[in-house]
Amino acid sequence: MKISEGVEWALHCLILLAAVPEGHALAATRLAEFHGVPGPYLAKHLQALSRAGLVATVAGRRGGYRLARAADQISVLDVLLAVDGPAPPFTCTEIRRRGPAALPDAAYRTMCSVHRAMARAESAYSAALAETTVADLVSDMLKDASPEGLIRGAQWLQQTLA
Repeated sequence: MKISEGVEWALHCLILLAAVPEGHALAATRLAEFHGVPGPYLAKHLQALSRAGLVATVAGRRGGYRLARAADQISVLDVLLAVDGPAPPFTCTEIRRRGPAALPDAAYRTMCSVHRAMARAESAYSAALAETTVADLVSDMLKDASPEGLIRGAQWLQQTLA
């Protein structure tokens, strides 16, 4: 299944926003700077996260974005749906109803085997994404990231919020 890079970018931003202390926010330009991605494109995804209630916007000179709820209350599926929308990854076009073996509509009482297989896969995929939270991603990142990278990121965040 193809997931847009916007979902990846949004998840990385949420991981960073999880480290932002209460009462602070990060501007979209700063989030783009930290991740080395184009600001206007990232801003579009941050707006989608805001519409979905995953991030809150803070107005003013020191405004920007912060998590709208706790990191353990935001699932990867929430982010995927906010950024890429609810369209299923598979759409059955019912090609079995075409061609020389086609029958009247009444002969097709159940979904085809291809559609069933894809529906099972989509269900498992969605369940796995729903079980994984931003807090889980933060925990994994803290275990997997290089100590030097963590120190540099923490220093950048501290300087940015100062």
